Amino acid sequence: MSMLRSALIVGWILSVFAAEAQHVYQFDLEGDIGPGSWRTVKNAYLKAEGADVDLVLIKMNTFGGMVNFADSIRSRILDSPLETVVFINHNAASAGALIALACDRIYMSKGSGIGAASVVDQSGQVLPEKHQSYMRGLMRATAEAKGRDPKIAEAFVDGDIDLPAIKPAGKILTLTSSEAVKIGLAEAEVASTADLLKAEEISNPQITIHQITVIDRIISFLINPAVSGILILLIIGGIYFEMQTPGIGFALVVAVIAAMLFFAPLYIQGLADNWEIALFIAGIVLILLELFVIPGFGVAGILGIICLVCGLAFSMVVNDYFNFSISEPGRLFNSFLLVIASMVTATILMVIFGKNILKTKAFKRLVLQDEQRSEEGYTSSRRNTELVSKEGVAKTVLRPSGKVEIDGKWYDAVALDGFIDIGEDIYVEKHENYNLFVRKKRIS
Repeated sequence: MSMLRSALIVGWILSVFAAEAQHVYQFDLEGDIGPGSWRTVKNAYLKAEGADVDLVLIKMNTFGGMVNFADSIRSRILDSPLETVVFINHNAASAGALIALACDRIYMSKGSGIGAASVVDQSGQVLPEKHQSYMRGLMRATAEAKGRDPKIAEAFVDGDIDLPAIKPAGKILTLTSSEAVKIGLAEAEVASTADLLKAEEISNPQITIHQITVIDRIISFLINPAVSGILILLIIGGIYFEMQTPGIGFALVVAVIAAMLFFAPLYIQGLADNWEIALFIAGIVLILLELFVIPGFGVAGILGIICLVCGLAFSMVVNDYFNFSISEPGRLFNSFLLVIASMVTATILMVIFGKNILKTKAFKRLVLQDEQRSEEGYTSSRRNTELVSKEGVAKTVLRPSGKVEIDGKWYDAVALDGFIDIGEDIYVEKHENYNLFVRKKRIS
């Protein structure tokens, strides 16, 4: 008997090792549903579909997020040829409930909840009926695609759905884990992913955990609204210092790098589109034309500011050209608020600290400055106090600062008229703080 028992044990062990391992690809879906979540899901399914995977396992814990990204995620799950199961570990609220319904099977940890999928704004206020109608349709269609009761899915959004055995009238449906199992929405209550795999009758799983790459983390960091605000501030500040100090170079590099860090992650995430980036560039070009080509400040400058603001704001919002209905409610307003607040902050900081920054030794070391030698006709206005009322000619555009030539010598000058074009006749009105202050010579 002992020999027979040993043989049976050995046979059982061999059968376990001989059993073909089933490949499970697992990733987490936690926190707010948004661009980062969508990127994780896209990358995870690309890798899973490229490997010999038997099952995709999503470990979920979310209170919801942006409906447009939740819709993209649920569509990706529905379109995948792979079977997907979800393990709700605590929460699958709102957008999370929609994603869970797209999976082939739902498992929940004890004490978890699913439901409460009404569309709300960022303050938690329920939005008008057109938003709720769209969400009801998504929930219903997703449930039908997976053979679930569409009425239960719709009740997650609409309190008027009549389910007397499940919820009181007029209340949005939220199910506990035991309630979800009882009505057949969830397969079972499980304590862990290991228990889930046992319930799936996967005895020899080969589990691959999806890894978030460094690039993914950097992109998630850069699209954070706070970081976007800082980048906008650097863009505006860089442009300002570049215009204030001709030939500076460094400020322009800062502005360009900040713009690239702002737009690149948004473009990769599918938020920023080519036309939005082009709108931003058009705004910069119009402002530069207004400053350096067209005297004064008029239509081109105003259009430039509008294009710049719109290019930055639209890039942070999902839209189909100017159709913003597919975006999260209130997102467009918040984007404009962020851009305008960043620009106002940049302007205030430039007014307060701008001149001091330009004079610091550290800043001057980063500036490309021409050496002005006396043998080339340059001189310091400090050396001559008898220039008042002298006449000369503008050797560069004064907007308002630049260079003028008086009696064959070049001087630093500031235009009291605000703008003097190159080649125009000038006269010196006063001499203060190392600079000449000049005006256009009037033709009598």
